[in-house]
Amino acid sequence: MATPVEGASRMDLFLDGAGNSRTDPDKYEVKIARFERLGIHLFSVANCIVSFGNLRERFDRSEQSMVSIEAAFCDMLGFCDQIRVFNNLHFEEMYSDHPSVKGDPNIVFCAQHPLFDVHDQCVGCIYLIDYVEHVFDDQSRLLLADLAVMVERELLMGALKLQYSELVKQVRNLKRDALLDPVLGMWNRAAITRSLGLELERCQKAEKPLSLLYISTNQYQSLKERFGGSISDGFLLKVASRMRSCIRPFDALGRFDSDAFLIVLPGASNLVAAAVAERIRLTVIARSELIEDESLDISISVGIASSSVFSNVTPEILVANAEKALLSAQRLESNSIVQAESESLDISL
Repeated sequence: MATPVEGASRMDLFLDGAGNSRTDPDKYEVKIARFERLGIHLFSVANCIVSFGNLRERFDRSEQSMVSIEAAFCDMLGFCDQIRVFNNLHFEEMYSDHPSVKGDPNIVFCAQHPLFDVHDQCVGCIYLIDYVEHVFDDQSRLLLADLAVMVERELLMGALKLQYSELVKQVRNLKRDALLDPVLGMWNRAAITRSLGLELERCQKAEKPLSLLYISTNQYQSLKERFGGSISDGFLLKVASRMRSCIRPFDALGRFDSDAFLIVLPGASNLVAAAVAERIRLTVIARSELIEDESLDISISVGIASSSVFSNVTPEILVANAEKALLSAQRLESNSIVQAESESLDISL
């Protein structure tokens, strides 16, 4: 299986922020042109072309343009695995009869140097083209090798950026997966607890209340024993969907236990939380669910704890109070709501 770097095109690796679903040919041209201008200046040649194959597509211009003819000649030469210098192509038996050498535009000089990727595979080439003969000495060869190294380093930087981008995506996905319940696709216990801590701190700084709903589904365990985990989890997902429809987009809903949920209500007083709990209760019990051709009436129990009742409370204490209220609700008849009060006096709603 190809790694992100192995699967990337040379154009991808030349672009900033490689790894995007779409590449930007204009940005690619800007980067390539930087090295080509340097080559023309260093060697005083008519043109310098950096190729990663199929130059005809890159130079989408008239077939009669000079650069298109030069690109076609470079494509004909192909890549090489070591430096090649043709001081005068008219004296090269293999190329002297080529139309671009024998006739217009009468290419005389050509030098090429390979480009290698991170796996030491030849992936491209630098071509120097001119219409006069050149004496290409050792110093010139070293300069061409240096230019090739610069292009290769750009490739390497692109590969590293792509690799980094992929790693960032993987870490982001892993972090997100670590915070989600794999069955219900909502926040898990760790995530909803963290959300509670952050929202409580924010509300305390803003001197606003925060309320917590601790909700238990009363049929989950019996359904799991009768029908198994798949059906019981499907039932729980439908209940959670009904609860989600009753809260604000910025309220946090998470699975706190196998059959229990926490809902964090920032800015909500105990009175508002009670109204939200009642809305959830009515929505959940409004219609039955069909389980294996059996109609099942849904019942829940709700415990409420609010910072408007417990001042300077910590997340742990707020959860503990909400849980106590939930236990009180479960001891009452089905679909009961109990609000935790100070001095352990729970109020049934």
